[in-house]
This record gives sequence, structure tokens and C-alpha cells, in this order.
Amino acid sequence: MIASDLLDVPVHDAAGAHLGWVVDLRFVLDGTPDTHLARARLHGLVVSPRTRTSFMGFERSSVRHPWPIAPLLRWRHRGTFLVHWPDVARVQAPQDGTMPERDAVVVLRSGYTCYEPAL
Repeated sequence: MIASDLLDVPVHDAAGAHLGWVVDLRFVLDGTPDTHLARARLHGLVVSPRTRTSFMGFERSSVRHPWPIAPLLRWRHRGTFLVHWPDVARVQAPQDGTMPERDAVVVLRSGYTCYEPAL
């Protein structure tokens, strides 16, 4: 699986309730640089309950301009949360064909924790 396979994928909780879509991935850099950069590790998924579109960088807490765009995107992404990768139970293909628009579904573990997505 490549990182882009997770974008725009539906997210469900352990009981099967739809929570939203993956709109971004968060990575952390671990260790010292090998050649040019340190190794990147997937830290978590940003899940938006209302839209499948990206924040386009406006999730950064200090970004306030251009004025009409920043507040609009914050409003559109209200309720968005970050879930850490260990809280993902599995990424599965639908078995019964009830979701023909996607070939994968992210299922979270029961008791997962929602974190603030702002950087």
C-alpha cells in the first residue's frame, strides 16, 4: 500500500458507524538522517466527518489569510480529528460490495482517541 491509497477512504468505528473520510496523513521523522532526511513514519490519519477535500494547509493554527478562504475551510472541516495509527484496527476491502465507490475502508479500534488536527 502506498500513502495515497489511504486518502479519501471512508473511516468507520469498530461497530461499523461511518465517521468520515481520510483527508490527510501525518508523518513524523524518526532518528538521525540517513543520507538527506530522517526516515518518515506514519503517525496518524486526519479524518473529516463533512468533506473529502483537503485542508490545503489551512489546518495550521496561525494561518488566518486570505480572509474568506481560511475561515471557510475551518468551518467546512469542523469536527475533523486526528487518530493515531495504532488506533487503526485494519484497512480492508469491502466484502459484500456495498461500497462500490472505494476499494478500501479504514476501521478504527474500539476505544480510539480523537486528537486536535491543527498543527
